[in-house]
Amino acid sequence: MLPLKEKDKVIVGKLLACGCCARCVLRFCCIGVPDAYRQGHRETLRELRAFVENHNWQKNVAQLEAPCKRSRLELEEATGESEIEDEGVCVVCLGVLQHLSDAPQAVQIADAIKKEKYQVDTLVLSVSLPAQMCVREHSCWLHVKEDVRAKCGALGRRDVIQVKEAFKWIMQGPLARELGAVAVAAKSPLEVSVCFAHPETDADCHFLASACPDCFKVSKNKQSAFTRMAVAKALEKIPDNKFLERSPCPPSRPGSACAPQEVRCVHASVFVAGRYNKFCRSLPQTPWFINGQRRMESSVEELVAAPVLAAFGARGFNFSSSGREDVDVRTLGNGKRRQTPPPPPNSSSSSFTPPGRPFALELLNPRRSQLSPESMKNVQQAINASSQKIRVRDLQMVSRDATSRLKEGEEEKTKSYRALVWTQKSIREDDVAFINRIEDLKVDQKTPLRVLHRRTLAVRQRLVRSMSADLLDEHHFRLGLKTQAGTYIKEFVHGDFGRTKPNLCQLLDTHTDILELDVESVDVDWPPALPD
Repeated sequence: MLPLKEKDKVIVGKLLACGCCARCVLRFCCIGVPDAYRQGHRETLRELRAFVENHNWQKNVAQLEAPCKRSRLELEEATGESEIEDEGVCVVCLGVLQHLSDAPQAVQIADAIKKEKYQVDTLVLSVSLPAQMCVREHSCWLHVKEDVRAKCGALGRRDVIQVKEAFKWIMQGPLARELGAVAVAAKSPLEVSVCFAHPETDADCHFLASACPDCFKVSKNKQSAFTRMAVAKALEKIPDNKFLERSPCPPSRPGSACAPQEVRCVHASVFVAGRYNKFCRSLPQTPWFINGQRRMESSVEELVAAPVLAAFGARGFNFSSSGREDVDVRTLGNGKRRQTPPPPPNSSSSSFTPPGRPFALELLNPRRSQLSPESMKNVQQAINASSQKIRVRDLQMVSRDATSRLKEGEEEKTKSYRALVWTQKSIREDDVAFINRIEDLKVDQKTPLRVLHRRTLAVRQRLVRSMSADLLDEHHFRLGLKTQAGTYIKEFVHGDFGRTKPNLCQLLDTHTDILELDVESVDVDWPPALPD
């Protein structure tokens, strides 16, 4: 039985008379019981008609629903079912709750989900409706507004049950049955969007553009200025009398129902993190293009991402890392723990040398949302077996929030480097000793010429925490550096035509250049180390 009261009768009668479907009548009566909407549409309409026409409607409806021996013709005459066949399209929901929320629609949605082969146990159903539906609902609300307030003064426009909610309540059961083990839930990483369009009534909301012009602004990303948000905003601003002057109340009967559009499925991103070593001096971190032409056949991110994408069935990815190295720079580090006491509480120092550079992959629209630790290890092995140019370790799933740790290493953390340096003049042991004594050297670096095309022109101050030199011959030495993250090492060595001050040329009073550079450690203790 529908949870209606005697004072609902006037509202029900007016709404049925103006062409509202049975479920929209329940919405305007503010019936928030999901089971009332899951009842068959014709059955609900029979009950509403009986309710309006007969004071003993509950008794009569119960008799009609009880087993009887009357012929179908007699039943149709008693219930008015023959009239229901010619009911027409609802003036408010435009057929969405009337003709487009039945079993065939559930099959169509389920088929779209099955086609994408998502491996999930829940989904959330999202509904996109034509903006003009807001205008029609507002018109019907004004039609019964006084009767609703007479029924209960506390009820307002916002108490009307939304078409979206009613649609979800109706579809929840049939869709779950079609999908088997997949439940329709309030929250889920998989969002299934069902869109409806109704070109016939597109012009219903156009009058609002002149009544409330500040609510409608055309954007490059929008096909129309008449979005649901813009229309809803305009309806809140327009006075009732002006609305009634420009729009029919109740709304006119449409000639056709809404047309369901393509069902879209989008899974929330999954995040995978790890560390990589790069052993090659001809491999960029990301795909390298100059003037539209690709310069290298592969990159770190592509070598890492390919097996991960395959494992999760993702359709794309975003790669991020704690800094980046040039194409000719190796990223090393053995990952061995230091034999030192643990750091004091709240210390930012790490108890081990992190191996390689931390990275994170955001996997877009994955078909799988989880992999076991054993499966993740297999993916890591697949990456390492695919190329000798890189190696990955500590590959694991992480949360979106955890990836913010990558940004911590961009400015605040320390990075260690080792470079092969050439000097124009001969250097001696006292030059080496001088270098070894330098600590906490503040360096001003104007944006290097080689990155000026992609970075803002500015002077950035960085700190060279310590340096060490190992003499190889009178014109070559190995230079070890511990610096603040973000320091341009190449420019510190050769000076970049004086754009970095001080630089190694000034410190040694000779021309210097960097021949080779390796990143030895990126001191960001993330992601957590995993056992080998």
